[in-house]
Amino acid sequence: MVTSLAVGYAMAGALDIPAMIGMMIGGMMGLMSAFAVAENTWQRLTRAILWMPFPYAAVLWLAAELHDDRRLEIGLMVGALALTFFLARFGQMYLLTGMMLFNGLMVGMMANIPAGMSGKALLVALVSAAAVLGTRLLLCFPMPREDLLRTQRAFVVEARRVADAAVEALDPDADQERAVRRMTRALRRLNVTTVTIDGRLAQPEVAADPDMAELLHRHLFDAELALRGIGRAVQDLTGLAVPSHLREALVVGLVVARDTPLGSAQGLRPAAEIIRQQADAALNGSDAGSRRAEAVEPAYRVAQLLDSLAGSLSHWLALGWSSPQSPAKVPFQPTVALERDRPAGSAAATRRVLAAGTETSWRRAVPFVRAPLHAGVAAAIVCPITDAIDPQRFYWGLVGVMITLFGTNTTHERLRKFGHRMTGTVIGAVIGIALLHLVGHGHVYVMLTIIVAGITLGAWGMQRAYALWVVGLVVALVQLYGLTTPDAGMDHLLGERLLDNGLGILIATLCAAVIFPLSGRRITREAERGYVSAVDDLVSQLALRWEDPDAPVRLRGAARALDSALFQVVSLVRPLVRMPLGVRGRDADNRTALLTTATGHARALAAAADIDIDLAPRQAERFTRITTVLTGSLRALDHALATGEPEEAWQRVSPLVRELKAELDTAPSGPRAERVRTALRELAALDDSLAGYAERCGLTVRSASPQGIVSSPMERRTRALVAEWGTRRAPRNAAASERSATVTATAGPGTGPASPERVLPVPPPISATPSGGVAVTVAVAGSIRCGRHPAGCSGWITVINGRGKRVAAGSVQSGRYRVDGLRPGPHTLIVSASAHAPHAELLSVPSAGGTGRIDHDMRL
Repeated sequence: MVTSLAVGYAMAGALDIPAMIGMMIGGMMGLMSAFAVAENTWQRLTRAILWMPFPYAAVLWLAAELHDDRRLEIGLMVGALALTFFLARFGQMYLLTGMMLFNGLMVGMMANIPAGMSGKALLVALVSAAAVLGTRLLLCFPMPREDLLRTQRAFVVEARRVADAAVEALDPDADQERAVRRMTRALRRLNVTTVTIDGRLAQPEVAADPDMAELLHRHLFDAELALRGIGRAVQDLTGLAVPSHLREALVVGLVVARDTPLGSAQGLRPAAEIIRQQADAALNGSDAGSRRAEAVEPAYRVAQLLDSLAGSLSHWLALGWSSPQSPAKVPFQPTVALERDRPAGSAAATRRVLAAGTETSWRRAVPFVRAPLHAGVAAAIVCPITDAIDPQRFYWGLVGVMITLFGTNTTHERLRKFGHRMTGTVIGAVIGIALLHLVGHGHVYVMLTIIVAGITLGAWGMQRAYALWVVGLVVALVQLYGLTTPDAGMDHLLGERLLDNGLGILIATLCAAVIFPLSGRRITREAERGYVSAVDDLVSQLALRWEDPDAPVRLRGAARALDSALFQVVSLVRPLVRMPLGVRGRDADNRTALLTTATGHARALAAAADIDIDLAPRQAERFTRITTVLTGSLRALDHALATGEPEEAWQRVSPLVRELKAELDTAPSGPRAERVRTALRELAALDDSLAGYAERCGLTVRSASPQGIVSSPMERRTRALVAEWGTRRAPRNAAASERSATVTATAGPGTGPASPERVLPVPPPISATPSGGVAVTVAVAGSIRCGRHPAGCSGWITVINGRGKRVAAGSVQSGRYRVDGLRPGPHTLIVSASAHAPHAELLSVPSAGGTGRIDHDMRL
């Protein structure tokens, strides 16, 4: 901004045009470069910034030519705004083009630039853009290694904030409730920062090879997990009587963690040893049997987690420092997707809902025209109203329309933005007028400093609250308004701006709610389905990891995807206004709390289960049974969220997991055995949390039986009718009654054999087929190979049954895949990959028998 304003001012003097026009043209280059151009190579950065002046200057000339035709001028503004939203679907450069067209029309009408000045305006824009490009290349040159080091420092900053909050929480004289709230906020910020860093690590040119990229993700995940564990342990300690020596050791260890330099992460280990020694002393002391000894277990946990943090953090930082100086692209699949360099919010779920309802006939065009229609219709309504209020500043209403529809997807988000806009405008007006009276109108450089400072602080605050950006923007604009508006008219001017912005926001919100509307509840359910799908992927990868140690699975990556899915859910269920406890509408908070708890257990599960194990055949079969039942419950929950009809039940596997853990507890102890026990404990806790969530979604929750479970009420009714019918026929057909068949059933798709439940007398027609309403399912596993990718392709598998209905889907990781829940009969396997055209193969699933799993390899 400093560069663009200075160059615009200098070019205005050199070309003999008004200084205000030169600064407006140059300042727009700086503003759009800062907010709309984010590239990670100098070539793409140069292309984007040097392209901005051309559409901008072209519409400046057009606005000057049409200045005498008011209706056409306003209509052109409406069309330009709709065009901007249409171009946004085609990529960053198209969006940038649309924004520059709209901004050029707005500045041309606002400044009344004559047509004869268009050439000079283009020259000012070109020189300003070139100067901005030079400044960015000089001060912010895209350097992947330095970007990685900056993200590492950002993580360390948040880690120190967690440690500092923990030190305060251990102070016996501190307000414990306040300390716990501060700890919660610190852990939330740590998670947001970590998810953001994880998404940025997936960008090209971060590391030299995919192995290094994977290690970066792995150590980052483990470091955050250790910090979150420390935070929870300290929160537990706040309610206990901690011996003074142990408390002092904990504080010392956390202070060391807070103040340790970046290159000395291993220095945390001596601090952990001090805590361990004091915990031993407290445990073996004279008061070991008192309540004070209860603090020993959390203290041991803090010491263990400090050791883990030391290892993860030192390895993660060392990988950053050892990354190569020269950029090199990394063929690495991103774990999470970011939106504008932030964790994804409601946009992904909105796109899925929109795509699901627009797959046929003319509705295929809806995703392309929906946002342009919202913008065009809202602008067509707002412009006549704001033009009647003040013809010189009718565009303020258009600004309200634009800011409302950009970056929002639900009515709640738009109304929340309305509140932020109004609040920020009022606060910014008060501060801006006070500064204007203090500085006066004759100190140009001081006013420029305030303008730059206001926009800078606003940009900093935008990541935290939209209202902070509005405050900074209005403070800067008041200084500009002060050049042409007397002090007596400033209140009226700012009040008019507030009114026009508010009208634009509210009308845009109304248009979005009535033109191809999307239900907020439906979008929320789709985000929750995305979360359930992420859990399903984690469980499937866990089963494959323990079944085949060489399988290319990424448990930590699957857990991080769960983090991203939770962000999407939280962004949608956050209420517009927080109501006190005890009123209606708290169910969403309770469901979110259950998902947050489940996510914590999923993180711990992913870290503990990522080991090679060798279970005995009977134990391996029981574990397969557990993952099979859990996967089936997840898909029953997904069906309930999709249809709103909870037809099936959630089968709790936590009793089975605890039985398996109790059996393994008799095995010899060791680090590997302890991690297996931890993994099973976290798996049981994950199932308990999800069972509570499923119950709130309307599903019946029951405990799973080791002998087999019928997966739906319809199947149970069918089995009962078959049994009753066979019993009635028994006296008339003794020979038929002597024959029996073992009917097997599973609670859902899986890879292991179905467990026999009971022997039912079945007539010959029934016994000859596996129908009878019983859910017999088979898993399909295999590989996908091609000549161009010897290491294996990545993509997605979709399975369609003989009726053309999708019955299963799964991901392909390094050429390996597995899909569950296929019933006997003909199916079609479709593989989709970014590097290949879609490929389909026929698959015939046999009746239940054998292992309940078939192998199917595909070659592209």
